[in-house]
Parts: sequence; C-alpha cells; structure tokens
Amino acid sequence: MHADRRAVLFDMDGTLVDSTYLHAVTWWEAFRQAGHRVPMAAIHRTVGMGADHLIGHLLGPGRDRDRDAAVSAAHKALFAEYWTRLAPLEGAADLLRACAGRGWEVVLASSAGGAELSAMRTALDAEDALTAVTGADDVESSKPAPDLVEQALAEVDTEPGRAVFVGDTVWDMKAGARAGVPCIGVLSGGYCRHELLEAGAQQVYEGPGELLSQLDSSLLR
Repeated sequence: MHADRRAVLFDMDGTLVDSTYLHAVTWWEAFRQAGHRVPMAAIHRTVGMGADHLIGHLLGPGRDRDRDAAVSAAHKALFAEYWTRLAPLEGAADLLRACAGRGWEVVLASSAGGAELSAMRTALDAEDALTAVTGADDVESSKPAPDLVEQALAEVDTEPGRAVFVGDTVWDMKAGARAGVPCIGVLSGGYCRHELLEAGAQQVYEGPGELLSQLDSSLLR
C-alpha cells in the first residue's frame, strides 16, 4: 500500500449522472414484460444495487430464478434507449476535477458494467480526472456487498482509511462501511438525509454541486 496515496471513490447512477429514475422506469417495464407487477416506489428503493441483488430483493426467493437473466437483459435493453440522453448532475465533472487537482486518486465504482458504464462515462465527460474505473464486470457481487469498493481500492493500491466513498443510496453507504471506507452521501438519488446517515454516511450534501462548493469543510478537504 502507498501510505501517502489518497483515493476518492464515486458511485455513478444518481451520484454523478442523473439516471436513478430512468432505472426505476426501465426496471418497472422489464418486470412488467416478465409478468411481474412491482410498484415503481419499491423499485426506486433498490436502485443502486446490482441486478444480482435487485431482482431477488424485489421478487423474493420463491421466484423462478431461471428467468432472472431475461429480466436483467430486458432492463439493459430498455435503459440503453436513454444512453444518448444521459446527463451529468450539476457540478459532477467539476467535482471530479477539483478532487484530482487536490491530489486525490479519483476512481469510479459503479454497479453498471460494459457498454452501460461506458455510456455514463461519456455523459459525464471527465475522463481527464480519472485514475481508475471499476464496475460490475470486475467483481463477483455488487453493492451492498463491499466487493466494488474493495476492488476500487485495489486499483489504486490504497488502504480503506486513506479513502472516501461518495454515493447516493443506502446500498452505497453499506458497501463503503463494510469495506471500512468513510462515506459521503448525496441526496440526488432520492434517499433522504436521515436514511443515508443511518446507513453509514458521515456527511450528506444535496448533490455533487453542493459538495464541490463545500470541499474545504468536507471529508475531501
């Protein structure tokens, strides 16, 4: 480990890219196509999990597990229709560049993978600030398991105590806490301040723009 290397890990959906509710809609449609009526409010509460956890969380252990792959594929296809219209949240790219400028290793740690992750990186347009990227394809289990956070740390050879994880869901906070990484929460994914704090966030901001404006009083100072 590099004792002097600091890393800030960022979730993408709802943290840097305004995609949370697009996921809720497209998961709702994917479930509908498979014959499941799942309330959109319930789906919203699971966005941030990887598909490997989300489907089971919503449909339960009694479902036909052989159909999970088809539901997940349907969601990916439906969400792909929005790729060219994805937009970063206000201040997101500038936040990454400000962190890099302060000497932080900037790492994306997203439950997305493959072409979907690439589409969000294109929308964010901050490649110059990134040190590394890790996604669902790089780990066996997605959030709230700590695998993504631990893999992100390994990518930059940084120990948990020298890192900060920024996310928008309770699943992000739980993944960070399980990996021993201090967490900052943002409200841009639709979770409330109390929920993020209860799940392990040490600080909570409205979104990446407010965190950027208050860097000097944050864990990223």
